[in-house]
Amino acid sequence: MQDVRVPFLQIYRINALRVLGAAAFGLLAVTSPPVMPLFIRTILEAMGTLAIFVAIVGRCWSLFYIGGRKNSELVDFGPYSICRNPLYFFSLIGIAGIGAQTGSLVCMAVFVVATYLAFDTAMRGEEAYLGSRYGEAFDDYKRSVPRLLPDPSLWRECEDIPLRSVRAVGSLRDGIVFLGAWLAIEVVRLAQASGLLPVFWTLPL
Repeated sequence: MQDVRVPFLQIYRINALRVLGAAAFGLLAVTSPPVMPLFIRTILEAMGTLAIFVAIVGRCWSLFYIGGRKNSELVDFGPYSICRNPLYFFSLIGIAGIGAQTGSLVCMAVFVVATYLAFDTAMRGEEAYLGSRYGEAFDDYKRSVPRLLPDPSLWRECEDIPLRSVRAVGSLRDGIVFLGAWLAIEVVRLAQASGLLPVFWTLPL
């Protein structure tokens, strides 16, 4: 029987991101980017766009390995052999990319820290569940593999084809959320430039 904590944690993570996303979108709708040289803003936005696509590809890669196995076995190969939470890791990269689109390093840092705090609660709950389910096997995995920052030297591949379920393919749509957020920010900026949305203050650098 599946532990009730698993769907609860998934719902918590999704709702936390929704609340953070709504708050960020509301803030951006009434603010303008900080004043900075055009080439610096262009570089920052380009790096943010790259980070968003890295997040989408990284999440797809991670889901390819865990699809059909999540909550049914302890996955410790592929990206999960170098980091216990690659989905969270790539999501944070995507959040940093979205923050960079605002043109404010302060906003980017706030987005990342707030998201990490939400993820930290979810990761703690998931670790407690995995520890109770897999016992010593998970304890060994926890001791040998970093929680969030990948260590490529630990890479270990599985012997069979990783993808076992079409549910993994369906889960890939989650990464598109980052692309949607990027497009939403662009729409807000265009609406502000055309005078459709008011601007009350300028974001800090």
